[in-house]
Amino acid sequence: QVQLVESGGGLVQPGGSLRLSCAASERILGISSMAWLRQAPGKQRELVARITNGGNTIYADSVKGRFTISRDNAKNTAYLQMNSLKPDDTAVYYCKADRGLLAPYWGQGTQVTVSS
Repeated sequence: QVQLVESGGGLVQPGGSLRLSCAASERILGISSMAWLRQAPGKQRELVARITNGGNTIYADSVKGRFTISRDNAKNTAYLQMNSLKPDDTAVYYCKADRGLLAPYWGQGTQVTVSS
């Protein structure tokens, strides 16, 4: 069973930065894309960013220009660089590995809190 382990969350002041990492326990065969999603208290889980095998990226409008998704296939790791953080970015962030028609893999989530 492949495991995705997120790290890098924590407490940061508004305007600060964090870098989240998502490490897979092994190379994931058949992966089509890696994504970061987040869920704030009382809200639905939402897509933050996605990166395909070809390196194409998409971002939620709320994070465009502030967040950058990347991946290192040799390390089986995806990253989310978050800059200019706002209190509205406070949420649990989840890593997801999409596998086409197969069920995706999910990480356990990492808390990001933006507060002064």
